[in-house]
Amino acid sequence: MDNFQNDLFLRSCKCLPVERTPIWIMRQAGRYLPEYRAVREKADFLTVCKTPELAAEVTVQPIDLIGVDAAIIFSDILVIPEAMGMHFAMEEGVGPVFTQPIRNEADAKALRYIDPFADLKYVIDAVIMTKKELNGRVPLIGFSGSPWTLLTYMVEGQGSKTFSKVKKLIFTRPKLAHSLLSKIADVAAAFLSAKIESGVNAVQIFDTWGGILSEDDFKEFSLTYIQKIISQLRRNDEPVIVFAKGVHYMLDKLARCGADVLGLDWTINIGKARKKVGDKVALQGNLDPTVLYAGREKIEKEAGKILTLFGQGSGHIFNLGHGIFPDVPPENLKVLVDFVKKESAYFHRAGE
Repeated sequence: MDNFQNDLFLRSCKCLPVERTPIWIMRQAGRYLPEYRAVREKADFLTVCKTPELAAEVTVQPIDLIGVDAAIIFSDILVIPEAMGMHFAMEEGVGPVFTQPIRNEADAKALRYIDPFADLKYVIDAVIMTKKELNGRVPLIGFSGSPWTLLTYMVEGQGSKTFSKVKKLIFTRPKLAHSLLSKIADVAAAFLSAKIESGVNAVQIFDTWGGILSEDDFKEFSLTYIQKIISQLRRNDEPVIVFAKGVHYMLDKLARCGADVLGLDWTINIGKARKKVGDKVALQGNLDPTVLYAGREKIEKEAGKILTLFGQGSGHIFNLGHGIFPDVPPENLKVLVDFVKKESAYFHRAGE
């Protein structure tokens, strides 16, 4: 059992009383930090992911430099399809690319079930090393892509504007799509369970492309498989966060999917979201990442709005509504973190 110097994040995930609102930031171990770029000068992105010492080093950097209340293991959601047998490359200016995307039953059958402790040992080793480095300062988060988001990359082969290939798959060959999603969910659940066993204190499921689906299609092709992952997790009381971007119309159903926390993108009013989901789940978010380009006054004003909209009481984890951009000055993020730490205490005073 961990003895944390700072367990605000974990208490907030469970809607327990806290002295102030905790804050961590999606993509907080990343290119906006000069210290991260110094590591990247020696190794490319995938090498950092696959070298546990380097992954641990960059995971811990924002704890030391920015003072966030949780660490998230440095990795990529696409390590799962790669471990299942797909060839994955990170191309400069393009992003992640699968050289042989899934096109038919034969491609689907070639995907294998994995042993996370063997096939993704470098991630497990990074978790173990990071826990040692953190030494109980803050909790550590592990993560996975949702089956739908992973399938989108696996079928499209890279980022897309229209997502026509994966949409064509679900509409013309739904049976094949479901068998793929089911297999990916099994692998993701095993991987997240292995991370929990190795020491992560919470897990987050990223459904980056959930918002490209209609309401009915989201229920059928995404939510079903997020629920499948959560139901299969081997955990004690480690919280589960689900971040489904662009899925405004589903907050009530997402709140019942088995997650402890819902991540919100910046286009949702967090006060209205809280009214809608009540005390079923905690909420995480949801400052527009581009606000961090502004000066101190604007950053503090916008962060204050979110704290006020959420209102009194526990169950809020401050975050951005998506990942931090690489060209944001680190000192601007520090302004946000320091502001939330100081000003949020007001919202946790009993009787006010």
